[in-house]
Amino acid sequence: MEVTAITRNVRLSASKGHSIARAVQGKRVSEALNVTQFSPRKAAVVLGKTIQSAMANAKNNVNVDADDLVVSLAVFDEGPRLRRYWPRARGSASPILRRLCHVKVVLTDGR
Repeated sequence: MEVTAITRNVRLSASKGHSIARAVQGKRVSEALNVTQFSPRKAAVVLGKTIQSAMANAKNNVNVDADDLVVSLAVFDEGPRLRRYWPRARGSASPILRRLCHVKVVLTDGR
């Protein structure tokens, strides 16, 4: 039994979320929320909200007790990029890529 939650188009580079996602995988939901709660990173806040959304999906859609679940997958994937330009000398411009990402969390019952 798997329950998923996806948060899309977060204004965050995916590479900044990889380390916190790796720290959460394989842990029980309560332990994973503790890891995200006490981390000072923006990625931890986004990941914590996505885990709570997956817990709500498990409770409301599948009727499973959320305390027994384990984070089997937590991934920060690349999303679209916002293209901006920085004015430079003599009328030229340099591109700026504002990166976005998608956060995916999969919870299982640990079996």
